[in-house]
Amino acid sequence: MTEPQFFTSSYSNNGGQCVEVAANLAITDGIVPVRDSKNPTGPALTLPASAFATFVEGVKDGEFLVG
Repeated sequence: MTEPQFFTSSYSNNGGQCVEVAANLAITDGIVPVRDSKNPTGPALTLPASAFATFVEGVKDGEFLVG
């Protein structure tokens, strides 16, 4: 099995309040693990790649703006 290769978005610059994503498993395994950047040895939430893609599109479209 391929190991997840986590990364933090280059847009993240909020004092460590970030998540890390392992997009390298999206094509091969159909999943996208997500974890807390402050706890890299902790658990990861594993999402179906299609659900993660839908979430990213929602973010790009401004669906999750607060205020």
